[in-house]
Amino acid sequence: MTTRQESIQSKLVHALDPVHLDVENESRMHSVPAGSETHFKVLVVSEAFRGLSPLERHRRVNDIVREEFGAGLHALTIRAMTPDEWERQGGADFRSPACLGGSKAAPEPGPKSS
Repeated sequence: MTTRQESIQSKLVHALDPVHLDVENESRMHSVPAGSETHFKVLVVSEAFRGLSPLERHRRVNDIVREEFGAGLHALTIRAMTPDEWERQGGADFRSPACLGGSKAAPEPGPKSS
C-alpha cells in the first residue's frame, strides 16, 4: 500500500521532473492521531516554475496533488523554486507556520455564565 507521502512524491516527480524534492510529513506537529498523514511540507525545485509567480507555482503544486485533499490531506506548506533560485537561496530556513488549530491538551470550552 502506498503512503500519502509516497503518492505526493510520485505525482510531483511525474508532473514537474524536479531537480530537488523534499516531502515531509509534519502531522506529528499537529493535533491529529499518531501515524496520521494530514499535514505536509514540500520543497520542490523545477524548471517548470520558470516564469511563474509564487502564486502560480503554488496553484500548480496544489493542482497536481488535488485528489490528496479529497482523501484526507488537510494542509500543504509549499516552497517552489527554479534551479537558479535554489542555487542562490538554497532550502535553508524553510519552516512551516505554527499550527493554530485546536489541541487535544486544550480544555474544552464550558458553557458561558451570565
